[in-house]
Amino acid sequence: MKLSIVIPAYNEIATIREILSRVNAVPMEKEIVVVDDCSTDGTGEVLREEAAAGRCRLVRHERNRGKGAALQTGFSAVTGDIVLIQDADLEYDPREYPKLLKPILDGRADVVYGSRFVGSGEKRVLFFWHSLGNRFLTTLSNMFTNLNLSDMETCYKVFRREILSKIRIEENRFGFEPEITAKVAKLGCRIYEVGISYSGRTYAEGKKINWKDGVRAIICILKYNLFR
Repeated sequence: MKLSIVIPAYNEIATIREILSRVNAVPMEKEIVVVDDCSTDGTGEVLREEAAAGRCRLVRHERNRGKGAALQTGFSAVTGDIVLIQDADLEYDPREYPKLLKPILDGRADVVYGSRFVGSGEKRVLFFWHSLGNRFLTTLSNMFTNLNLSDMETCYKVFRREILSKIRIEENRFGFEPEITAKVAKLGCRIYEVGISYSGRTYAEGKKINWKDGVRAIICILKYNLFR
């Protein structure tokens, strides 16, 4: 099976070349689709070089639209049988692709979430309130979806491509996470969770999500579970 990796990127000049190197180093058949969400810090120039060298396929937004919108664009461009989301920073380790893919390749799962809160992988110690907020949002989501996820907000989400073809993404920013979770739950997908390592970054290092996205996540949990 062919793996498609979708990387939304916005102003990731410090990490974009390294993450592409790490993803390309994973020894499996794959395509890498990077969506440059109108970066202004030189990320676009680096990506054009990487694309010209054959290390990724590049799609560019003419204005900044957000992570969810970038993922919509990326999903429409993929050709693989399995689709995996990879952030453009270095918080998540591409060497863990094999264990994320295994439940799907074994025929047991339609969707796999990589959890930062279970398993024995290394985790960088960072923000208590972020962790608490994440657990609150995951619990609230679980109450409506009747799933028992431990990390709804994780970047690492893997889908059989035909599942994504049944879903229309509406959220442009980080509301994508609760939206996609509600929609795969409503489809009755077989969902597995796999423990992963996590090397989180600080705001000084480029972290973008903030409290407003947390408020939007609550709205999205209610919206996509009750009114869609």
